[in-house]
Amino acid sequence: MGSILLAILTLSALAQQPAPLSIPSTGFPGLDEYRASRIAIYTDDFGELKRYREADAALAPPAAGENRVVFLGDSITDYWKLADYFPGKPYINRGIDGQTTPQMLVRFRQDVIDLRPTVLVVLAGTNDVAGVTGSSRDENIEANYASMAELARAHHIRVVFASLLPVNNYTDDAKESFALRPRERILALNSWLKNYCVKNGLIYLDYFSAMVDDKGMLKRALSDEGLHPNAFGYRVMAPLAEKAIAQAIAGRP
Repeated sequence: MGSILLAILTLSALAQQPAPLSIPSTGFPGLDEYRASRIAIYTDDFGELKRYREADAALAPPAAGENRVVFLGDSITDYWKLADYFPGKPYINRGIDGQTTPQMLVRFRQDVIDLRPTVLVVLAGTNDVAGVTGSSRDENIEANYASMAELARAHHIRVVFASLLPVNNYTDDAKESFALRPRERILALNSWLKNYCVKNGLIYLDYFSAMVDDKGMLKRALSDEGLHPNAFGYRVMAPLAEKAIAQAIAGRP
C-alpha cells in the first residue's frame, strides 16, 4: 500500500512540474539550434548584463578633454578588435554576439549611459531581421533605435547610427544566414535609419554602400562566411566610422 501511495505522490509531483521551455521552430535548422543553446540567456539574463558588468564597474570616468566613444552592437561589433583599427583612441567595445536591439536596450544604461561617452556608435538590426530573439516587425526595430537615440540625447551623448551591412550567399555556410536576412528588409531599415538621422540631427554611417557589390550582396572579399566582416571588411569600415565619429564630435550631421 505504501509503495502505491508513493508512486501516486511521485506522479502527482511530476504532473505539477512546468513543462521544459522550448523555442518555436523558425524553419532554419542552424538558427533553431542556436536559439535553443541560448535558452538560459533568454530566461536568466536577457540583456546579458553579466558580460560587461565588471569591466564597466572598473572603468574610470573619462579624463578631461577625452572624447570617449562606445561601440554598441552584436557580433559584428563584438568581433571587431578596435585597438587594432583605432590605436590609442578611447574607443570601448560593447558588442555582444547574437544580440538584438531589445537586448541592447536592456543594457543601455549599464553599457552606455554609465560610461559617459561623448559619442555612441550603434551597429545593430541584422539579428532582429533574422529573428534571433523572435520575430520582429520593422516598426518594432525602428522604435528600439528611437528609444536609444532619446536616451542618449537625455544624457548628452551624440549618436551615430550605422547602416545594416549587406549579406551574401557565395558559400555554403552563408546560405542560411543570407536567407534569414531579406535584402528588401535591410534596405528598408537603412532607408529609415538615414531619414531618422536627418530629421533628428544624428549621424548616419553608411557601411552598406561601401561594402555592397554589383549584385546587391556583401562583397566576397570582405567576408569569409557572408555575414561577418573579415579583416578586409573591417579595414573598409574603420575610416568610415572614424569620419562619422569626427562629425558627431564636431556637431555636424
